[in-house]
Order: sequence, then structure tokens, then C-alpha cells
Amino acid sequence: MAIVGGGLGGLACAQRLARHGGKLEVHLIDRRSEHHFPPSFPWIAVGKRRGKQGEASRPLANLVGRGVRFTQAEVTGVDVDRGAVSTTSGEVPYDQLVLAPGATLAPESVEGLAGAAHGFYTLAEAERLRDALVTFGGGRVLIAVAETPYRSLAAPYELAFLVNDFLRRAGVAARVDLLTAEPRPIPIAEPAVGERVAGMLERRGIGLQPGRVLESVDPSTREARFGEGSEPYDLLIAVPPHRPPGFVAVSALAGSNGWVRAEPFSLGAESNVYAIGDVTEIPLAGGSTLPKAGVLAQAQAAVVADNIAALAAGRRPRREFDGSLSYYLDVGSGRAARAKGLFYRSSRGGLRLRRPSRRWHRDKVLFERRSLRWLR
Repeated sequence: MAIVGGGLGGLACAQRLARHGGKLEVHLIDRRSEHHFPPSFPWIAVGKRRGKQGEASRPLANLVGRGVRFTQAEVTGVDVDRGAVSTTSGEVPYDQLVLAPGATLAPESVEGLAGAAHGFYTLAEAERLRDALVTFGGGRVLIAVAETPYRSLAAPYELAFLVNDFLRRAGVAARVDLLTAEPRPIPIAEPAVGERVAGMLERRGIGLQPGRVLESVDPSTREARFGEGSEPYDLLIAVPPHRPPGFVAVSALAGSNGWVRAEPFSLGAESNVYAIGDVTEIPLAGGSTLPKAGVLAQAQAAVVADNIAALAAGRRPRREFDGSLSYYLDVGSGRAARAKGLFYRSSRGGLRLRRPSRRWHRDKVLFERRSLRWLR
């Protein structure tokens, strides 16, 4: 069987299948040689973690010898009729396929954004943002969310808290403002959750302007242009538009907007093909879709891996993904809030936000450690 993508979902699926043992051959394919842990990127941006020194990355080759074969290659196509994945290193046949390639960042979709804004959705971007924050002399930090959907349902809000805390502790005179295309923070949840996040931002002096759609950026004048006017900045950080990977968007598995429409409970996308994580678009009641979050990808991976292992052993697959989420939002000063809910139960997942505490921050750190431990 083959797994495309060595991110949170693909890696978790490979790990779990390897633990099942048996005669199942697992082949993991990723264009990178290392697994980078996205939940650590905001911490890297404010100097709380190192990147390539090992705190947030691990070599995928460490999987070799643990029941997983790894190939570093770019995937260029999927032929579901023949059961084969095309890559820059040749064709990989499969009897079962798990698609977990994630989403592609597309800053070029907004005029001027790519050359003007710092990002934090890759390890390299987080490290460049860290360097920019260390040398930042003060002024206005503008965090712009260009459009939805994007990875990690609260990532820009967490970054706003952390950047504000970092600059305050460094004694830098700065104002952090977050402008987002969303109608409110975490709109997938009940309005009360968004109001609580907005209140936490306000108490820390962080500005919030929802419903602002980014149209272009002029780096020469340091202005971000929105539908309702321009906003000046001294340091621009952006959540760029997210797109499905090109080979997915042109495949028979793609829906009308390029994402894979997986069955909500089994994660099946086609006969012998499963899709997990950010590459999916799973509809929810009320017209919304399941958010793109690493913790959901990991939970989906466990369901798919157990069902594939059951099929390989001649048993009926019985596990179903229930849409549950447990998520930690770092608000700075060693505290984190906890969001928990079940998205398949209601259109807004019954998502509840617990007040920030040191306990939830410790749990967030433990989640990071557990996620990276297997590749040591």
C-alpha cells in the first residue's frame, strides 16, 4: 500500500500501520526528506523552539527499518483505474492508497503578497519571521488572513498572541492588529467562542477587524489594500490563500473546487483510496465544512490505518471517524486555552473553549513531544 504525504496525517497513518505489523508493506512518499511539525512553527517564530536543530523536525528516513519504506519524490499524478501513483522517481503501484499531501500555499494569488509578507506555515517561513521579529524596531505589525479555508483553525490568532507577548517582553513599542476575511474568530464554532477569542485579543491590546478581504499589497508604500480601504504596516505577516496540490486538483478524485470529497466516517474517496487531512473537503450540516487541522488529520489517520490493517488480515473494517476535536490555543505568558468539540454532532461542532491556563499549555507541549517521539 502507498501513502502520499509525510505530514501529520500521512506520518501518523504510516506509524500506526507499522505498529500493526503483519505482511502489509507500507510505502510512504514525500517530496521532502524531513517531517516538519507545523504546530511548533508559531513557537519557532517567537524563538521558543529551534527548527532544523531538531526540536521541530525529524528525518523521514528514520522510518526505514520500522516497517515503512520511504521514497523522497514529487508526486505528479494518481491513476485510480490502474492503481498507480506517478512520481519524479517512477511509478508506485498500490492496492490501497492514502492521500495525505496537505494543502499548497498560494501567496501569488494576491497581488504583491509573496514579496511583501512574512509567513509561518513552513519551517523556513517561521525561521525568517523569527529573524524579522528579533530586529524589528517597532511600529505596526499587521497580520492578514487572506481567505478561507486555511490550515489550523486558530493559527493566526495564536500567532497574534505570541507576537504581541514577544514584542512586549522585548520592550519594543509595537501595535499588533489582525485583519481577517472571516466574519469572526473561529467561525466554525458558535458565535460565543469567537466572542471569547475577540475578548482575549482586546484585553491584550491586539486589534481585530473581521470581514476584511485582502485584495493586494504595495510593498513600496507598505500598504495592504482591502475592499474597504488600505492599511499601513511596518511588518506584514499573512495567512496566504490555500489551494489543493496540483496533481490532486486535476485528478479524478477532485471535487468541483479541487479538494477531495472524502466520505465523512470512513474517509473513503474512491475504491481502495482514502483521503485524510488538509486535502479533504468534508461537508457538515448547515453548509460548512470540516476545518483543516493537524489533530483532525491524526485522528483520521488512526481510523484509516486500523481499517486497512483489518482488511489485510481478512477482517471487516469497523472503525469510523467521529469528527471530534481537541485543540490548544497558546495565548502567551505560558498559558493556553483548550477547544473541544464534536463536529459531526452539530453544524458548529458543539465547540467549547476553556479559559487559558498553565495546565492546557503543558498539555500542548506534551502533544508536541508525543507527536515527534516516534521519529527519534
